[in-house]
This record gives sequence, C-alpha cells and structure tokens, in this order.
Amino acid sequence: MCGIVGYIGERKSASLILDGLKKLEYRGYDSAGIALLDENGEIQTRRTEGKLSRLVDEVKANPCDGVLGIGHTRWATHGKPSETNAHPHRSGPVVVVHNGIIENYLELRDLLQAKGRTFLSETDTEIIAHLIDLHRENGTPLEEAVRRALGQVKGSYAIAVISQDDPSLLIGAKKASPLVVGIGESERFLASDIPALLDHTREMIFLEDEEMAVLGRDGYQITSLAGEAVRRETTHITWTPMMAEKGGYKHFMLKEIHEQPRVITDTVRGRIQGRNREVYLEDIGIDEADLKKVKRIGLVACGTSWHAALIGKFMIEELCRIPCEVDLASEFRYRNPILSKQSLFTAISQSGETADTLAATEEATRKGALTLGICNVVDSSIARKCKGVLYTHAGPEISVASTKAFSTQVSALYLLGLHLGKIQKKIPARAMEGYLTELKKLPLLVEDVLAREKSVEAIARKYSHCKDFLYLGRGIHYPVALEGALKLKEISYIHAEGYPAGEMKHGPIALIDEHCPTVVVLPRNDLYEKVLNNLEEVKARDGKVIAVVNYGDTEAEKVADDLIYVPESSPFLNPILMTVPLQLLAYHVAVIKGTDVDQPRNLAKSVTVE
Repeated sequence: MCGIVGYIGERKSASLILDGLKKLEYRGYDSAGIALLDENGEIQTRRTEGKLSRLVDEVKANPCDGVLGIGHTRWATHGKPSETNAHPHRSGPVVVVHNGIIENYLELRDLLQAKGRTFLSETDTEIIAHLIDLHRENGTPLEEAVRRALGQVKGSYAIAVISQDDPSLLIGAKKASPLVVGIGESERFLASDIPALLDHTREMIFLEDEEMAVLGRDGYQITSLAGEAVRRETTHITWTPMMAEKGGYKHFMLKEIHEQPRVITDTVRGRIQGRNREVYLEDIGIDEADLKKVKRIGLVACGTSWHAALIGKFMIEELCRIPCEVDLASEFRYRNPILSKQSLFTAISQSGETADTLAATEEATRKGALTLGICNVVDSSIARKCKGVLYTHAGPEISVASTKAFSTQVSALYLLGLHLGKIQKKIPARAMEGYLTELKKLPLLVEDVLAREKSVEAIARKYSHCKDFLYLGRGIHYPVALEGALKLKEISYIHAEGYPAGEMKHGPIALIDEHCPTVVVLPRNDLYEKVLNNLEEVKARDGKVIAVVNYGDTEAEKVADDLIYVPESSPFLNPILMTVPLQLLAYHVAVIKGTDVDQPRNLAKSVTVE
C-alpha cells in the first residue's frame, strides 16, 4: 500500500515526482525517497524517515534532479520506519522501488548472502535490487534481468526500476499490486494510482498481473514476464486534478463527507429508467440469464466495506428472498467456502486493490462462482478479475477513513438487490417504483443531515474527553453502530465498540458508567421500542446517551442526554442517513483532540498486502 511514481522524458523530474508522491501520500507515509539520474549519468538518492514533507526539505537542502527518476512513499511491512529502510533500494547500478510483500524473501536473502551479497536494510525490497543486479553480471539486458529476478520471487509486487547503466529505460512490473503507465508526448510515467499522473496526462495503461512495461522517452512496450508482447489500448481518464483537492475544507475527510449527496447521485444516475419504474444495470457485464440462476449470494469485504456488506445482506434478503452470507475477506478463503455456479460472489472494495478481497475473489473464481465486483476505481484489479463490475462513482477518496465510498457502496448494493429482485420476479412493479423514488430522494435527505453539522460538533465537544464509547443498533442499523465505532477509533484513537443492542445485556452492559457514553442508533421502525428499552437500561446505570433519531421523535427526547436528528427514509436507505452524523461526530472529536484526521497513525488507505 505504498506510493510509486516514475518518470522518463525531457523534463527535470524532481518536482514532478515529488508532486506525484503528494497525491499518493495517503497510500503510505512513514518514510519516503527519490532517485534521479543526474546530468553526469550518476543516480542520486535522497531518503527520509517520516512524512513526505521531510523528503521535500531534504531535496531542497541537497538538490538533485534529472530526466529519469523514481520516487516512493512507504507504509512499513518488513522493517521499521527508518531512513535505512526507506525506498529506493540499490544494488550496484540498479535502483528499485516496490509495493507489496515478497513472501520468500528470507530464502532469497540466504541465497544472495551465500553469493557474497551484503544487505543494508531490513526490507524485502532490497532482495529485488540484488536479484536484478545479479542477473546483469553476465551482460544480460536490464529488462531480461528484471524478468529473471521476478521469476524467482513469490508474493505481491508493483515495482519501478532504473539503472545507471541504462539511462534510456524506466521499467515497471506488477503482480497483485496496482501499477499504471501514463503516456505523454516524449515522456512516460509510472504510478501506483491515477491521481499522481493527472496533472501530466489522461492517457493511461493499466498493467495486468505478471506484466512488464519497458518505457522510453518516445516509445514503450508492454510484455508478459515470459517476454511475449501484449497489445493494450490506452484508457482516457476523465477525473480532473481538482477532484483530488480539498476544495476549501480543512481536511479531505470533511470534504468527502460533504460530497456524499453528489456521489450518491452519480452512482444512481443512469441506473433508474422509465419514470422511477425500473432499475437498469445492464452495464455491469453479467447477463440476466446468469443472474436468474442465482440461488445464493456471498458478500466479501474488509473494514468499512464489510459494514456496507452487512447492510447489503439485510437489503438483498428482504428484497429478493435469496440467502446471503457476509464474510470478512481475510477469513473467507481459509474456511473452504461452499460455492457453485449458482452462487453470486460479490467483492466490495473502495480501491479495487484490497489484497484480501482480491485473494477471496480468486478463490471464488476457482470454485466456479459467478463473480461481481463493487468498487470505485475503473480498471482496478478486482474490476478486472470479476466477471462483472458495478462501479460506485465516488471519485477519488483521499482520506484514509472511508466515508463517501461507504454511502455509494450501500447505494450500489440497494441497486443490486432491486436488479436481482426484478430479474427473479420477486418485486412487484408498484413496490419497485416506490423503492426507486426513495433512492432518488436520498441525496437531498443527506444534504439535510449535513446542514445540522454544527449541532453534531457541539456534541463532539461535550464528549471528546471520554476514553471509551459504546455504539448500539439493531437489525439493519447494527452495522451502522459498527461503522460509527470504527470511524471514531480510526481517527481519534478513542476505544469504541459497536454492538447489537439486543446483546448489550450479554456483556457490554458491564462497561456502562458516567464516563462511557453510549451512542444509540434509534430509527422509527419495528424495533424502536426494543432499542428504546436498551436506552433506558443505559440510563439506569448512570450512562450518558447520544441518540440518533428521526425528526419528531418525542419519546427519545425524554431519556437521551443528547439527540442528533435525521430525516426519515425507507428502511433500506435510513442506514445511510444514520451513518452520516456518526462520520461527523468522529471527525469533530478527532479535530478537537488534534489528531491527524486524514492520515491516522498505523493505517493506510489501500491495504494491498495480506
């Protein structure tokens, strides 16, 4: 989950690479480095521990520049964050940056040490540099040396390679980690994500697993690791650089919370036809004939996407009456899951690169299941691995803590449930019209919630000193409690637990006192009275209660210490409205505590290692 940027062309590239790394800093920020081939034909390297700003200062203090270079921001896997472990890594003339994990690095390290190689870092990446350099000793061309080295490697990687002996080449290769090639006039780029390149080109090529790009100023070649030529058309990217800017907000997270009405609209746009009477998902790439045969659905995801999947389970089972299982992707493939051609395996991932979810997708494919990806990034690995893909159109999500991706994932799952219900004739036409009408209203209702942000901020100030929070919800709103607790712990570092309200008496009630506030998700539905009783149990033990309720709720006013009001929507969409104020609550608590909201410690945006 590190950031990679590479350049070859006619421009001095130090600032270009550093600016690209800034766009990718959300992918890793415990160290950073850059390597550039200077005008004397020497590769100059600068590396620093800590955030990218320290590398920028180092390059200013000790300038280096050139028309060929690679850069990297790191999120540590092998070896603690330090200047020594920062990328790029070098062996002789060969310099490498790497994202991923080399699983057999200890075996390879022993082999290389037996050949007299000396290692300067604790990283697995340095192995790759030594392997390439070793294969070059007998005069093997750089691209062939890279192929041979990667043939010895087990694991995941996206790499960029330059060599002091080959000033006209920039080489990239990937397996189970994303790598994008950018095509400009008399210049070529490499990056681990699109935003790094948008200021320079919109024409991009997405490498597939075990493919290599050999880039020169005026040409390029895509091949397999076996050396076979690959024909690949460029993709024109429509995102603008401004889409990845803060837009006047203090943090990306707050900007992305406020973007939710628009991105929900974007996700729904074009997928409702005939005066709200029909859902249209023909663009997902799976034939209706195949979907008619689906008897079982599996939803697999990690983190926030897993919470969206839990909500999706309630939606799909109620709308379609098809059994639906939800799995954490990190556990899925280790339980020998039961799948068949009548199973619809659905992988949910904001980035489309989440390593565990990608591995689960490959397992489902091996077992013969019909596979569907729900993700935000066009041509991402999961999108390419699945038979079909339902894009969420959330645009770039920069903050590590996911917000707008969650809302669009839930919206997409709702569309999927309606689509399956239509195909399998489980939803009457009049009911379908009602469901779709509610969905089209949703963005305006989210705007209503966002307009009450000041009241949420006031509650955050009241409770920001607390060290523990309990979040409770029932039914389809239990995942909302989980998501609210996750957001708080992610960015404020406050311990928080999400629980089904009905389970409170089976353990969590022991935590309740005047120092542990309880956030209760309390919509007006058929479980209202039961959750209200749970709220009373909290108050009987001197607990403080923050209740998220629908407008006009007079019963909760009598009991709760603080109330957050949201408008009422359909039972399936109300969870989105209830989640938005919990995102705001977590955000404002974190701001008050002074934590790094967009880049919380120990976390990275795109988890591309297992």
